[in-house]
Amino acid sequence: MSQKNRLDKGGRIDRRAAMQFTFNGQQYQGFQGDTIASALLANGIDVVGRSFKYSRPRGILGAGAEEPNAILQVGSNQSTTIPNIRATQAELYPNLQATSVAGWPNVDFDMMEAVGKVGGAMMPPGFYYKTFMQPQSLWPTYEKYIRKAAGLGKVPGTPDPDTYDKMNHHCEVLIVGGGAAGLAAARTLCGAGLRVVLVDEQNEFGGSMLSTTLTLDGQPATAWLAETLEMLYADPDFTLLPRTTAFGYYDQNFVGAVERRTDHLGESLPGARQRLHRIRAQKVILATGSLERPLVFANNDVPGCMLASAVSTYIQRYAVVPGDRLVLMTTNDHAYHAAIDWHRAGREVVAVIDTRQQAESELPTRARELGIKVITGHAVINVQGKKRVKAAEIAPISEDGSKLTGKVMLLDCDTIASSGGWSPVVHLSCHSGSKPVWRDDIAGFVPGATLQQHLNAGGIVGTYKLTEVLAEGAGAGLTVGEALGGMLVECYFSTPIANDPEEAPAMALYHVPHTRPTSRAPKQFVDFQNDVTAAGIELATREGFESIEHVKRYTAMGFGTDQGKTSNINGMAIAAKSLNQTIEQTGTTIFRPMYTPVTFGALAGQDAGHLFDPARFTAMHLWHIQHGATFEDVGQWKRPWYFPKEGETMQQTLNRECLATRQSVGILDASTLGKIDIQGKDAREFLNRVYTNPWSKLAPGRCRYGIMCKEDGMIFDDGVTSCIDDNHFIMTTTSGGAAAVLEWLELWHQTEWPELEVYFASVTDHWSTMTVSGPNSRKLLEKLVDGHDVSNEGFPYMSWQSVKVAGVDARVFRISFTGELSFEINVQANYGLYVWEQVMAAGKEFDITPYGTETMHILRAEKGFIIAGQDTDGSVSPQDMDMNWIVGKNKAFSYIGKRSWARPDNLRDDRKQFVGLLTTDPKQVLPEGAQAVRDPNESIPMTMVGHVTSSYYSACLGHSIALGVIKGGLSRIGEKVYFPLADGTTVEAEITSSVFYDPKGERQNV
Repeated sequence: MSQKNRLDKGGRIDRRAAMQFTFNGQQYQGFQGDTIASALLANGIDVVGRSFKYSRPRGILGAGAEEPNAILQVGSNQSTTIPNIRATQAELYPNLQATSVAGWPNVDFDMMEAVGKVGGAMMPPGFYYKTFMQPQSLWPTYEKYIRKAAGLGKVPGTPDPDTYDKMNHHCEVLIVGGGAAGLAAARTLCGAGLRVVLVDEQNEFGGSMLSTTLTLDGQPATAWLAETLEMLYADPDFTLLPRTTAFGYYDQNFVGAVERRTDHLGESLPGARQRLHRIRAQKVILATGSLERPLVFANNDVPGCMLASAVSTYIQRYAVVPGDRLVLMTTNDHAYHAAIDWHRAGREVVAVIDTRQQAESELPTRARELGIKVITGHAVINVQGKKRVKAAEIAPISEDGSKLTGKVMLLDCDTIASSGGWSPVVHLSCHSGSKPVWRDDIAGFVPGATLQQHLNAGGIVGTYKLTEVLAEGAGAGLTVGEALGGMLVECYFSTPIANDPEEAPAMALYHVPHTRPTSRAPKQFVDFQNDVTAAGIELATREGFESIEHVKRYTAMGFGTDQGKTSNINGMAIAAKSLNQTIEQTGTTIFRPMYTPVTFGALAGQDAGHLFDPARFTAMHLWHIQHGATFEDVGQWKRPWYFPKEGETMQQTLNRECLATRQSVGILDASTLGKIDIQGKDAREFLNRVYTNPWSKLAPGRCRYGIMCKEDGMIFDDGVTSCIDDNHFIMTTTSGGAAAVLEWLELWHQTEWPELEVYFASVTDHWSTMTVSGPNSRKLLEKLVDGHDVSNEGFPYMSWQSVKVAGVDARVFRISFTGELSFEINVQANYGLYVWEQVMAAGKEFDITPYGTETMHILRAEKGFIIAGQDTDGSVSPQDMDMNWIVGKNKAFSYIGKRSWARPDNLRDDRKQFVGLLTTDPKQVLPEGAQAVRDPNESIPMTMVGHVTSSYYSACLGHSIALGVIKGGLSRIGEKVYFPLADGTTVEAEITSSVFYDPKGERQNV
């Protein structure tokens, strides 16, 4: 199968490994080592897509992440298809199937092109804001057809069969960029004993060295490259991640990167297709290089218009010459490499059009010696051709490039390469707040000051000569190595010398003039991906958009997956000129993650399907299964709901568990209770501010129940907090509220009280907790603590002690959520099952009974204890819950929520208040959520005065009980309320105290 543009030799492809692939239904051939882009160019494919707004034919412009046009759909079916893949970054694999994402009925003949031609003048920047506003009822229709016309990829229609995963890294040094600068930095750190992670988005490390013809110390650059990589791969402290794009740089040197693990091999392969690397580094070296800028001239988007550096890359790396007759337009010496490479590949260079008035330095001289025609002081002002370049119109321009100074000439060609200089890739440095700084000498923005611990090296700071890039990278490596105390190996400090040609200064040219004004000239594209033209940018400034951020949003420049890689500098320069100011005054837009698109699958990792909300299990979970537990979900935890015996109904099981606990001893797996370790010299003060009650005098070894409110004064969570020592506390929370409480504490510390020295850590998973409750719980504990005094005098209520339980170090808390004598045993989680089994064995003589969450709810309801989130709903205050006793009256600091209690709404005497409810029929159990009314005969809609929050049958009391909130309920004890049910019946109940059992609390204090 012929590949018309493939050279017979050269490149880094493997000609022994031919691969068949299809593009838009036609079969082609490429080789291992090709990208889709290089394979398409090798086969002479010109049109790969259609433009966003005007549906103009588009070809391949670049060779890497900068590519704006060759955005493809890749995959063979609805499950594995991937939208919007850059052809320049997608490696070829056998039987790959790719299609263009735009063009109807096909990319070569697109009906939408007619709309683009006819409506081009009617679709200036912002036309959609002005055109599609009315009528509002048609917005869904507008969206549907605009979305279809935009020509983006199609989302997979069925579930993704691939898997993804995540990996966390902690390293001393992260190097982003595996080109010359990054490799030189890494080589300097080789053998230093520091953990180093090196990431690069290409499939091979080397960057521009993979396609350069320069030598290092007289040897091909690839020889130094191979030697360096051999050293790095041999160092056990190095982690090398090719095919890995660092997409975001966040605070505290946290970098997100996605590795493409099997994308280059095929579809639906075993293992993770992509991996998200979450990297935390002490030092970061950004060696992200630079991207070449295209020049802006009329019809510069016709297929066959390419970047000069891309031409060299395709020739040197892929052995592909993307045309026959080349015209090169450049503002600088470096682009001459493209013309020289083209000539040496045996194809015709029609001319090099140098916009500078003089071109007498080393590379232009070398080009002339090869017989290449060099025309100085000229520019390509227009392109002829539709689906492929046919000719270039050139004309002389003034020294400053602002106007034409002579007649237009025509040069027949099929490829036009252009170079407007280089733009440092500053995207990642901007993610963490660094504001780029303009440099006139390189005509580009470089990273500004940053608070991050990072260094920049190479193209990112405008250093382009290979010798200087290597030296700068090595210097960065040496600097961080010394700062981190690495055992640096001196022989790795030196860098080779490249045969860099001497280059003359480049010309700052961003917009090539035309014979007609910009607004009337043929379209001069700035942002190829979003169809933003020079005329559009000038129009935006005329319409009053002076901020570059506003210009960006109005025109869509730099939107989408492109993120301004090729367009931003040119667009800013055109806006600056239109505003009659400098580029420095105009500034740049802010780059945000992601640097290039990241799949949702990679971000989600394995958190999908049944793992999206992963189940959590306590250390005793297997025991619960073996003993017949029925489970319920509490947050993410699987908690035993109840432990039925053969033949028992649920209610019979609950009756048995409740009676056993009240009469002897029961045991509950309470490991799921949220536990937050709070430390620091200001820990007490912090607790005073987040809890409603005082904590200043809580002594070590003592515990206290606390209520936490939101700013509106409504109850948020509750739990017992214990004083370990003066600067150390353990806070317990509800099982489902633990994460929210920790987030709440961190929020207030970081945003409101950063001056407090206090630290938080979730330790829920660190401890296994088992609560033994009932009149025989002390006798049971005595059998396990080897003589430790657990009497009421030696171990008083609301205290804790360090005790060995069954020979295991434990913290035992004497607290009660059942109203019975209770002890809460906490051991390191790995010992949880062992200690549980020992407690069960010791409790046999007391007929110890395991109970689940439903029995726990009944026991606490009998005592009138609330469950935050069940008896509270975010609309009740401590006063509403009859808990004035827990509100600190004399605390020095105004704790969270206190001020809100003075609001008139919180002082109403008809607020819903927490009470008990006893049905007239003692056997009838009220449904939870049932609404209360005062007059059962009132016509619908009835006036609702409250609702049931908790309701159970109490075997201990011999009748049903319920808790609820009733308007003015605390002043209506003894009155009747009624509950109309869905089946048409009405239940009568009496308002009572919320405490049904042991109102004086005598049983828990024995």
